[in-house]
Amino acid sequence: MQPIQPQEIQTRINSLADQDLYVHLELTTGAYASHLDNSRHPASAFISNAVIQYTNGSISGAGPYRVGLKTTQGWIYAEGLTHVDENEHERLILAGHDNQGKLVVALQLSRESF
Repeated sequence: MQPIQPQEIQTRINSLADQDLYVHLELTTGAYASHLDNSRHPASAFISNAVIQYTNGSISGAGPYRVGLKTTQGWIYAEGLTHVDENEHERLILAGHDNQGKLVVALQLSRESF
């Protein structure tokens, strides 16, 4: 994974608009490891292989970044994104890592299911 270059990600977001896509979105604040550190509030969210279509999408911020996708019914929003999988050209795979390198948030878009 490489650090996000916002202009490149915006181009990829634009290229995926107005088509059926599978989305994977997850967030964790340490829910999987709260037994190791009980000072962390265990919270997580996970959705995978939901089919969406968005009309507008954008990346914003100075890093970590936010991505918002405007669907016909509402919004999908991910904040804290820091890296992109540069080897993926068909799928957009974004991740946010904390300062210890642990995954905090992931947003993935693909024409094929995950």
